[in-house]
Amino acid sequence: MSRTRWRFGLAATALVAAAGLVPAPAHAEDVADYAITVDPTAQGARIDDTMYGVFFEDINRAADGGLYAELVQNRSFEYSTADNLSYTPLTSWTVDGTAQVLDDSGRLNARNRNYLSLGAGSAVTNAGYNTGVHVEQGKKYDFSVWARAGSGTTLTVTLQDADGSLATARQVAAKGGWAKYGATFTAARTSSNGRLTVGTSGAAALDMVSLFPRDTYKHQPNGLRKDLAEKVAALHPGFLRFPGGCLVNTGSMADYSEASGYERKRSYQWKDTIGPVEERATNSNFWGYNQSYGLGYYEYFRFAEDIGAMPLPVVPALVTGCGQNQATDDDALLKRHIQDTLDLIEFANGPATSEWGGKRARMGHPRPFHLTHIGVGNEENLPVEFMARFKQFRAAVEAEYPDITVVSNSGPDDAGSTFDTAWQLNRQENVDMVDEHYYNSPQWFLQNNDRYDSYDRSGPKVFLGEYASWGNAFKNGLAEAAFMTGLERNADVVKLASYAPLFANEDYVQWSPDMVWFNNHASWNSANYEVQKLFMNNVGDRVVPSTATGTPSLAGPITGAVGLSTWATTAAYDDVRVTDADGNSLLADDFSGDASKWTHTGGGSWAIQDGQYVQTDVAAENTMVSAGDVDWHDYDLKVKATKKSGKEGFLVAFGVKDTGNYYWWNLGGWNNTLSAVEQAVDGGKSTLISKAGSIETGRTYDIDIKVRGRQVTLHLDGQEWGSFTDDKPAEPFRQVVTKDKKTGDLIVKVVNAQATAARTAIDLGGAKVASKARVTTLTADPNAVNTETETPVAPVKSTFDAVADEFTYTFPANSVTFLRIRQK
Repeated sequence: MSRTRWRFGLAATALVAAAGLVPAPAHAEDVADYAITVDPTAQGARIDDTMYGVFFEDINRAADGGLYAELVQNRSFEYSTADNLSYTPLTSWTVDGTAQVLDDSGRLNARNRNYLSLGAGSAVTNAGYNTGVHVEQGKKYDFSVWARAGSGTTLTVTLQDADGSLATARQVAAKGGWAKYGATFTAARTSSNGRLTVGTSGAAALDMVSLFPRDTYKHQPNGLRKDLAEKVAALHPGFLRFPGGCLVNTGSMADYSEASGYERKRSYQWKDTIGPVEERATNSNFWGYNQSYGLGYYEYFRFAEDIGAMPLPVVPALVTGCGQNQATDDDALLKRHIQDTLDLIEFANGPATSEWGGKRARMGHPRPFHLTHIGVGNEENLPVEFMARFKQFRAAVEAEYPDITVVSNSGPDDAGSTFDTAWQLNRQENVDMVDEHYYNSPQWFLQNNDRYDSYDRSGPKVFLGEYASWGNAFKNGLAEAAFMTGLERNADVVKLASYAPLFANEDYVQWSPDMVWFNNHASWNSANYEVQKLFMNNVGDRVVPSTATGTPSLAGPITGAVGLSTWATTAAYDDVRVTDADGNSLLADDFSGDASKWTHTGGGSWAIQDGQYVQTDVAAENTMVSAGDVDWHDYDLKVKATKKSGKEGFLVAFGVKDTGNYYWWNLGGWNNTLSAVEQAVDGGKSTLISKAGSIETGRTYDIDIKVRGRQVTLHLDGQEWGSFTDDKPAEPFRQVVTKDKKTGDLIVKVVNAQATAARTAIDLGGAKVASKARVTTLTADPNAVNTETETPVAPVKSTFDAVADEFTYTFPANSVTFLRIRQK
């Protein structure tokens, strides 16, 4: 997961109203004519069973408070300001009486640093996640606690909400040194607002206060929340990538030990996460909360096995990313991480008689987990430094485990200097597989269906480990579906692909969009999930070559007003000049008067100061002000810009249609490490051109943007910085055909991402087929979003009885349709 800035908006306009090259306008009741021609005698790319999978990262409370079924938050009193500045060791707890969290030699064990000292006659109550502890009538819940107490001490454990008791109270006799105690509750009624209270008759020390539903996924101990796990299983994913993401390549590379001072901001290191849960380390989560590691590597491997997916773990490469961008130069530390990676493979695949295979066996799984792929690193922005370390990891793995595929990556974006350098190095080093990540607008996905058509067939294979369009509306799912037809067509190059992120707890969101949303009592599928499920459950084994006619497009110039903005920065602007292609003035403002020519549509605070237009809120993001006419085209924009303070540089916009549709030149973005031109379409952004570089504080820059037709040339301080032409059509009609070897079915997959039905002549090339097809259709308003209570985007199954060698089918407006046609 990249920590480059993300933005997400839902626009009221239809997907095809996006800026750029769009299909000719039509009324919703109109029908456009298309043709699909299939060649069943030709052989396309073979599609691996692992083509589509899922990526799990602990973001948006995806683990604790999510997939990990534990109902008690901060069960071990380990929350810290290292995790979140608002945290204390008693976050999520309330105290009645006297209680103190201690970090001393009386602790449970060396890796479990904190414990609670509870005074006689006192009690502590846990608030769980979201609105509280969720229990369902008639279901069983297992309570456990580690306690140390004097003889005769009784622990009283209760479950209640504001309306009273939720289950019969339990009393547990505790005495002597640290020991684990347990009890079982049966919920008398359903509540999502429960509280768990533990009281003591005498002074006691407590740790690992836990409440687990008995009914976990596949009834595994220390298990997974059933409804969330079942949603993943229903996808039938070919692989499970874990645990990250930015969790892997950020923070200290040190271990959790006395030598490191029990470092609390570490990269995700697998050995921290196995063994008895009370002996596992804790860690700060990159996304701003605590990780208990109750959900660890053993649970990930077991989950992959349970859902029939190939496990694909990712380990740190000792080069941080996600805005940190530091290479660790410590040879001994590098060698330790390389050995950890070898030990991980032994943990997954080694016999029970081996050291790490024995640890797996003692955890309850004597059989190996059949690991075949392992990723090293995630979205490193330092490709040279990354590759130097990657080669050492790969050499060590190949020496001991030559059958393991070691996966590299290409940084956090779909293009740009980092991407190009990374790919060049990956090709030079004959890397087997490269992990690409990108998050872009729906328009980008419609425009880039052919992205992998030109990739070298003899070069490294592609693992598309993270991708999504910016949004959870159906128009986002449509664009992703259109793109996925191109992934399948290029299945000889794109071997693995996974949407990201997987989960989001609606009350703890750091990143959106996400595939599955949930709270403490319910979960629901996004429109994007429904698209992924449709493709994952109807992959096929081989592509059947096919062609389709396209959509007529209207080519026009880039049009729009101009704008100024900042992002986590204060900046001053002066001498704005806009002239048309003939040199006539369209706008001139030296800010010697007021700012009446400008409309403030973003955040922040703007004011005229000393003859400059200044944005003064250093924390504000996207502070856009705009001026001019949305019909302007073929113009030159010149402005002087000065960064005054803050994390980044400044942004100069052109082609501004409204708050969700524009281009801007982002100078000194991404924590002042990169400059890029981004295009916003319906609130989602895509990068059109980028270069590494930073902006100096206090220096005035001369910016010159020349817009001619759909070509844009950018000058910085009199030197050409770059240029681009935005003329790629956003084709809304896409298709691919595959064959299911087991059933013999031809699977015709058609995406119609426009407000016009597509009447399509389908020629199956002489294939002998049954007259009836099984049809699955997703169709909805482009802006429809699934919620807890409403699911407008859901599959509809039907049959079509007029299939022949040549037949006509009308695909609804804004639809994804799969026809399964049985061959005779």
